[in-house]
Amino acid sequence: MADTLWFTTARLTIHLSQKDNADGLTLIEHHMAEGFSVPLHVHRDEDESFYILQGEVRMQIEHEVRRLTLGDALTVSGGTPHSLRVVSSEARFLSMTTGRFEGMIRSLARPAKNEGLPPQAEPTAEEVAALIAVCAAHGIEFPEPAVA
Repeated sequence: MADTLWFTTARLTIHLSQKDNADGLTLIEHHMAEGFSVPLHVHRDEDESFYILQGEVRMQIEHEVRRLTLGDALTVSGGTPHSLRVVSSEARFLSMTTGRFEGMIRSLARPAKNEGLPPQAEPTAEEVAALIAVCAAHGIEFPEPAVA
């Protein structure tokens, strides 16, 4: 059974947890509103693959910027700086990882209270600091200062 969580201002559904398969795969569906962004970051321990289900996402992989839409897929190798921003009114995509990403998500997420997205609000300085600390504990680093 899938776990549906609110993570910051996104709705995440963990369709496949790494604890449920021998390969340690995690498959997460991400649902985000326009403007949702993740600053430039690096997963030290894992590759991260994406498949776009709805909307448009702008991704920066090192120095290359790509716009991904329905049906586009890509893999970002571990150790590669990347960022993303939702540029359509909403976007949905799948991500697949094999490292500690799921643990990071579960450390900060909360059960979804209802259908749809959680309340949309800018993160506080404390929330940003907590996210950076939990990411660091799970092998995810921000090479540039992360800003709210």
